[in-house]
Amino acid sequence: MNIGIDIMGGDYAPEEAIKGVISYLKSISDQEEDIHFVLIGNPDIAGPYLAALEQWEGSYTLIPSASVIGMHEHPTKALKEKQDSSIAIGFGLLQMGKIDAFIGAGNTGAMLVGAMYTVKAIPGVLRPTIASPIPKLNGRYNFLLDVGANADCKPEHLVQFAVMGSLYAKHVLDLDNPRVALLNLGEEEGKGNILAQATYPLLKQHSGINFTGNVEGRDLFLDNSDVIVCEGFTGNVALKIAESVYHIFAEQKKIQDPFLDQFNFEIYGGTPILGVNAPVLIGHGISNQPAFKSMIENAVKLVKSNFTQILHNHFAEKAEA
Repeated sequence: MNIGIDIMGGDYAPEEAIKGVISYLKSISDQEEDIHFVLIGNPDIAGPYLAALEQWEGSYTLIPSASVIGMHEHPTKALKEKQDSSIAIGFGLLQMGKIDAFIGAGNTGAMLVGAMYTVKAIPGVLRPTIASPIPKLNGRYNFLLDVGANADCKPEHLVQFAVMGSLYAKHVLDLDNPRVALLNLGEEEGKGNILAQATYPLLKQHSGINFTGNVEGRDLFLDNSDVIVCEGFTGNVALKIAESVYHIFAEQKKIQDPFLDQFNFEIYGGTPILGVNAPVLIGHGISNQPAFKSMIENAVKLVKSNFTQILHNHFAEKAEA
């Protein structure tokens, strides 16, 4: 298994990305995994940090890149003009099948554009989506999607998000018959805006998911569902509120609580893009070593589960039907 990592992406690149690789390698034995890391970055900048990987010399390859797409650059323009950037090279390797998954904590827009226009959407997928775990009081997570890739959606988009989220929960998170809910402003059928009202009956009649109805914002942290669906504008607001809970109470007020600890984004690392032809995970720009380690673990799970092929098979069957 070849895992590609943009080691130049993020506020603390390349040091924290390389530390994440080292942390992952320390956590496994040679017998457990056959994983090779393809690190993409500037050799001159990365060189001093790569020395720490000396004992795992055969476990990684450095692919040189000459430029970096900055956090505030226009994604499409930057990808076109910076073909020698770490992100562009990473997606090129993914498209050619030279890596099995690609991880990056750099420009989020560039990662999304690269995924959608390089490896492209799986046939039958109307819009790829990004998803994020939201902590529940019982120590588990709700899987929320979309959280920012699609600010405006149609009902059929949300139905596909529900299907992809349900398949991910089942095959990657090992949840049996995951419960799917629609994020709304009331529990009753018929509540909400036009999008929610039109989506509800489509989810209700869908035979491929375990739809349990509407959930409200207060249910995000409760065990009333496993997968929660909404359009990306609402999802991103909900995700940022969840992130602020940890920042305010754990980091600023120094309150110690196991539930609060679950809000630390570094525990789950990054968010997967569902619906594209290869595993891609997007990390937070402020990702440190634990976040990169978690992203690697999630990438390995995605590859091992053969999730991309599962989606291919699902949408191919729907097309034939």
